[in-house]
Amino acid sequence: MSNAINFATRKMKIETKEKFIQEYRIKIGDTIKGIREKKGYSQDELAGIMNVNRSTISKIENGKFNLSLDYLSKFSWFLDFEFQLKETKNNKSVTQI
Repeated sequence: MSNAINFATRKMKIETKEKFIQEYRIKIGDTIKGIREKKGYSQDELAGIMNVNRSTISKIENGKFNLSLDYLSKFSWFLDFEFQLKETKNNKSVTQI
């Protein structure tokens, strides 16, 4: 295989991985937003009790923030939900809230 084909294949795999990661950020953010709204909190109120900026809440809910396990744990604590890892059919682990 030529170097150009190897490079193109690697680039496609990286782009696919990045798209997968972004889609999960959005999925997790949407779920957190739904739970927050169901609990009756505004972004400002939740930011206040979590001691973070409202813009951080917004970025997480919109999939524009690299959500750490610490933030996910904070959301879980303050919004009273549990998250777990679930193995999918293709043997990739995903977060399920």
